[in-house]
Amino acid sequence: QPEEIPQPAPRQIFQERQSITGLPLYFQGYLSVRHSGCQEFRVYWTELRGTMLFFYDDKKAPTYSQKLDISSLTSATNVYPDENGSAQFILMLSNGELELKANNCECGKEWKGFILTVTKLSVPPDESLLPGQLTRMHEVLEKEKKRRTTPNDCSSTSLNRKSPPSSTLTTMPACFYAVSRQEAIKMLEKNPACGNLILRPGSDSKNYAITIRHKLDPPCLKHYKVMSKGTSYIIELERQVTLPSLQDVVNYFVNQTRGNLKPFVM
Repeated sequence: QPEEIPQPAPRQIFQERQSITGLPLYFQGYLSVRHSGCQEFRVYWTELRGTMLFFYDDKKAPTYSQKLDISSLTSATNVYPDENGSAQFILMLSNGELELKANNCECGKEWKGFILTVTKLSVPPDESLLPGQLTRMHEVLEKEKKRRTTPNDCSSTSLNRKSPPSSTLTTMPACFYAVSRQEAIKMLEKNPACGNLILRPGSDSKNYAITIRHKLDPPCLKHYKVMSKGTSYIIELERQVTLPSLQDVVNYFVNQTRGNLKPFVM
């Protein structure tokens, strides 16, 4: 269960996450999340970095399990309490909806305020926000404006080669998830409509792996090693394939199967 008063993550964990994402941290805390088509909410330690939401299985996890680009936000509903006293609101995105639930209304309005600030580049005129909260949102607004006007914002960030993903978010395929082999299998089995190919960290935490689930009878699961070598990536097949980026690795599997493999995107 989430702590009543979440404490800041230890600095080494913050540094680990910063090296992976390369995006500035604007706000963080526990959120219950439900994607379109899902039945239940799931609790994540959530970070708002730039216009991305990063979802961690727990507060001390060094790598995220999911990420979501919210730059396409069209609108957000009002924050309303549910029967358990939690505060709920919905983000309307161009590719679907995301339901979020905070511990209380004040926390929910704060989350919504920061999200609107970075996506709309303006602090929302919400009279229920406290002066201190508004001050922080104005600070975040200036940081986000500066980030967007600085070319290749993430490129200068030192990358941690020991813990994939080591690429910045601009080059990381949407089907990458920081999950184990078994977790990837469960994701593919439970959400077949989302796709059937996941890119994930390798078991050695230095390279990558592809997990696929063919729609056969019975379904067929396969795993492929993807070795990082310099600025290239090598797919371990009978005849090795070397490609310049992880996106090219994903595209290779899609093209070779004539679209039968589809990148998994929640």
